[in-house]
This record gives sequence, C-alpha cells and structure tokens, in this order.
Amino acid sequence: MANRDGTPIWYELMTDAPDAAQDFYGSVMGWKFRKPPGGLDRDYRIFSTPDGEGVGGVMRTPDHAKGRPAKWDVYFGVADVDAMSTKVKKLGGRIHMEPQDIPGVGRFAFVSDPRGATFYLMRGDSDGQSTAFAPMKVGHCSWNELVTSDQVAALEFYGKLFGWKKTGAMPMGPNGDYTFFGQDNIDMIGAMMNAEKVGEAPFWNFAFNVPDIDTAKAAVETGGGIVTHGPMELPGDEGDWLIQTNDPQGAKAMFVGKRNQGAE
Repeated sequence: MANRDGTPIWYELMTDAPDAAQDFYGSVMGWKFRKPPGGLDRDYRIFSTPDGEGVGGVMRTPDHAKGRPAKWDVYFGVADVDAMSTKVKKLGGRIHMEPQDIPGVGRFAFVSDPRGATFYLMRGDSDGQSTAFAPMKVGHCSWNELVTSDQVAALEFYGKLFGWKKTGAMPMGPNGDYTFFGQDNIDMIGAMMNAEKVGEAPFWNFAFNVPDIDTAKAAVETGGGIVTHGPMELPGDEGDWLIQTNDPQGAKAMFVGKRNQGAE
C-alpha cells in the first residue's frame, strides 16, 4: 500500500451472525456487500460505499475464536509487517497471530498494545492508496478512538510505533483529557481517552459517516441495535452530530452526520 505507516487502511467486524450484520449495516450505512474474488475457506464479505469504494469486511467468527464478543478491529498500514511486529513486541505489546500471507491480498499480523487493545498490521499487495479512512466522505470511517487504561502510556507506545503525535486535547473532567493524535500528513486520525470504568478492557472504537444522524438513529433502532449515547453535537463549525451504539450482536460502533433542520 502507498499509505504511510500507521494509517488506518481497513476496518473489520468479526461476528457470529454475518447475515444479520450485513442487513443491519446495509440499512444504517447504505453499504454494499460482496464476496472477495478467488474464494476463501471462510465466510468473509467486503463492504463498500454505494459508489464502490472499499471500506472493510465482515468475517464470521472462526471456530478457534468461538465465544469472542462481536467486535470491530482496524488494520494499520505498514511497509514491513515482520519488522513492525517485532517492534510491537519490543515496545511491550503482544503478537496474537504471527505475520502471514493472504495470497493475492497481502501480509498481515494481529497484535495488541501493552494494555491489550488489539489491531492488525497490514502490507497490501496493491500499490494503491486505501481510502477506508476518509473523514469528509459519507460511507467511510471518520474517526479512530482508543479507549484505554492509560492514555499517556498509549500515546508513547503508538508514537514510537507509528510516529503519531499529540495534536491537541479537550478536558474531560475527572476522566482526564480527550487527547487528539495525528501524523505529519494527517493532522487528525482520532483520539485517546481513559476508560470510564476501572478495569474495562481497552479497545479501539470507530465512527462512520452517514448523511443524516436522525435517519441513522432510526435505522439502528429499527434494525435491533441500541443507541447508548446521543445524538450529541460535536465541537466545531461543521454541524456534525454523533451517536454511540451497540449493534444487534453487541459490537460497539459510532455514527457521525448532519442533523435534519429543526430536529430536537
């Protein structure tokens, strides 16, 4: 891939109910789903925006991971998966799946940071640039949020791993700052925050762009999901609103969009 190390290049939902997930996210996001070419020995579905731009995939939970809660993960692009996996371990993280190849797709590894938040490292076979993370485009991911037990230590880890830098912060009261991070070429990739509940397992959380937040909220609820927070207006002049949700299988996901004129 042509993306710089540490750029989000793919998003993936692992779930026991891929058919239900496809129906739910198809309704909320307008995503189109297809099986990857060449055939796979597992149930995997690529989803894309209505105009055909790939954003991620939905994978049925494999037998060896049965019982794992439904969950979204992110692939960070890197130039050398093996070298970066070694670096993760040296910095105190863990390697859950050693570097391996997917024929015709690329090389990847599944790892976690020192506090346990999981993510993938990926070097795609294509020299093209991923647009899965595109903050201003409907249907794409707009925000990458790390909920962790120690955001200061997390920023140090990812800074050494990917070169991420603190680009700002917003006070969150007793819970500490909401710390924004980015790269030299991308000012805002996302933010880090301390978990509200002591002992909560760290995780990555993602926001996806929708045309209208009220329409998305209705689709979430009609589709069997739960809106846990919002709609809440986001800081700034863009007029964006956010909802935090759990999908019908319990996977956390956020949606961001404009609001209807006159909505309460």
